[in-house]
Amino acid sequence: MSTADCRACHGRWPDPACRITDLGLTVAYLHDDQFFPGWTVLVLKRHATELYELTREERAGLIDEVSRLAQAVASVYGARKVNYSLLGNQIPHIHWHVTPRLADDPCPGEPVWSVRHEPRRLAPAELGARLGELRRALAGG
Repeated sequence: MSTADCRACHGRWPDPACRITDLGLTVAYLHDDQFFPGWTVLVLKRHATELYELTREERAGLIDEVSRLAQAVASVYGARKVNYSLLGNQIPHIHWHVTPRLADDPCPGEPVWSVRHEPRRLAPAELGARLGELRRALAGG
């Protein structure tokens, strides 16, 4: 896939209204479906589809940013465990799904996309509050 066809490269995914912050190599977004509270997506700012396409420094920086986001999400949502997913089957652009798994998780043993559910969209005020909490956690306080 060329960058001309990539939804992530042209701002067609994820929803810009769900943008948390720019972390350097990546941009963090709250997933638009919050059935699993705190589900976030971390999108590489340049186009690449495979980890081996990145330099060693980019790979190291990427895992640091994934870890930083996971720590913030775990803190804000009180995660018992954080799931990390890097697939790219549907959107062939490096992006990580970082999903806190909570005490009241409806399906703790299943990956989030295999659980049938009605998508939960946050109301604007709740979305704004969650984005603010995550931004503060990522800023260190």
